[in-house]
Amino acid sequence: MKLTHILSGVAFLALGMTACSDQMNHKEFKINDEEWVKRDFGSVGKIITHIYRNLDYDHGQTYGGAMLASATDEAVYSHQGGSIESYYNGAWSASNANGSTWTTCWDAISYCNLYLDKFTGLEFPEHKLEKGYVDEMIKYNNQQWEVRFMRAYYYFLLVRQYGDVPLITEYMNAEDANSQPRVSSDKIFEFIDEECYAIKDSIIANYSGAFNSIEDETGRVNNLGVLALRARAALYHASPLFTKGKDNNEKRELWYEAALRNKECIDSCSARGMRLANDYSVLFGGDSWQNSESIKEIIFARRVADDRAMETRNFPIGMAGGNGGNCPTENLVSAYETTKGLPIDQDPDYDPQNPYANRDSRLAVTVAVNGEKWPNELPSDALEIWYGGANSRSVSYGTPTGYYLKKYVNREQKISGSGPTTTKHTWVLFRMGQLYLDYAEALLNYSGSGYDTPDEFTMSAAEAINLVRKRAGQPELPNSLSFEDFEKRYENERFVELAFEGHRMYDVRRWLKGPQYFVDIKVMEITKNGDQITYTPVMNPSYITPRTWPGDKGYLWPIPQAEVLKSGALTQNPDW
Repeated sequence: MKLTHILSGVAFLALGMTACSDQMNHKEFKINDEEWVKRDFGSVGKIITHIYRNLDYDHGQTYGGAMLASATDEAVYSHQGGSIESYYNGAWSASNANGSTWTTCWDAISYCNLYLDKFTGLEFPEHKLEKGYVDEMIKYNNQQWEVRFMRAYYYFLLVRQYGDVPLITEYMNAEDANSQPRVSSDKIFEFIDEECYAIKDSIIANYSGAFNSIEDETGRVNNLGVLALRARAALYHASPLFTKGKDNNEKRELWYEAALRNKECIDSCSARGMRLANDYSVLFGGDSWQNSESIKEIIFARRVADDRAMETRNFPIGMAGGNGGNCPTENLVSAYETTKGLPIDQDPDYDPQNPYANRDSRLAVTVAVNGEKWPNELPSDALEIWYGGANSRSVSYGTPTGYYLKKYVNREQKISGSGPTTTKHTWVLFRMGQLYLDYAEALLNYSGSGYDTPDEFTMSAAEAINLVRKRAGQPELPNSLSFEDFEKRYENERFVELAFEGHRMYDVRRWLKGPQYFVDIKVMEITKNGDQITYTPVMNPSYITPRTWPGDKGYLWPIPQAEVLKSGALTQNPDW
């Protein structure tokens, strides 16, 4: 489980490590103990920083440039043969477990427990006469609530991926921690809910102006983030993956709780003046953490240090430094409706030889298409994705799907030549658009209709979805869909609104619909004959790795076998 006795060895991430030089130019290093760390705000604060740094994001850093999207029907990674393919090529196993979430989360949880057991209730007497002492104490006293949120959040990441996991809420040494048995996913979800309820009124609501002598802490979680986690965990708890074996009344009650949790968060956000950003694209730009529109919608996000890795990995082949990257599929592109609000196969005016005209505006924010000038540094006037073109699959590592990724990728970035640039990147963890969709799903399944508004609620599932669609310029959903047709439209809406935000991998699994969505991959084959360009959708072409679904065991991850072997109590997930 990788819970280690943190006070031994290189203590506290070398928080207290100091070095000095003398005339002989040798260095002395000092490992400071628990009592030394407790003397200083900054040293204690570094534990918090480490916990925040373990927050999840997906810029392709885990799988050699591939995002998790490329293990779903959202994308194909152009450098085929990499580790991301283990999810669907039969190589996934307990000994090849893709277990970074397991190790990262347990590391973070161990630090959360360490902090809560040993570093709360301090007064820092040596600093009492300093000018900023009062503000530092406000910040410090709030950290216990941040840490409890973080612990609950990391447990959410574990339960959504592994189901039953050990529940450890106190600091332990490695031997004791590794002997803890798994508890049911129900108990993990209950723990998350209870923790969020316990801290939601204690954690700082707004960091802007919370401290007089300390800069605004805009990257920290506030009470709305706590409510958002509680709402999302409730949605997952109600989902089919986690309700197998429950009767219909129990399932309906969980959907009811999920709808209430999401309503509470939406209402609290609205009361704070939050809303959907007017421009969908600003949510994913380098300045989204401070843009006046995006901060109206983003509830909590993971900050990533200035870099150009996302661009280097995903800029088109055919430009200096571009690596092709995570290429959107035709599955995804076909999911974007026409501006009439119709699926493309139901709109008589849709022209398959002019396929990107009159489409949902979110398509142009997410996907770069043939004939488009993108990014700014593209050496030609437009992307040449037709076979034989400079940016096509005929070039090594060129897009195998007919598309390149835009979302989260900064088109203005320079990645090669003189003066390469870096920019900030933000990975959105919770936002209003996702909340409305979560609410719609929960209420649909509780009420049994997309159009009913039970007494406790203020809008129907359709009304919530239509708010998201309106921002994109799309018409409202038809008002007479059956439950099954409404559910299908909802799943499609979630596919396009949340594309490449890390949800698809888990959504399809919690719905128990892996074979329906994750086996057949469609691409756009583009050819050119003279001035004539032809677009032909192709299913499962021979030039992409075939995909298989691992069966029911694939809905949960295998626990890394090394962790099972070193534990006296940890059991493996079924059939792994």
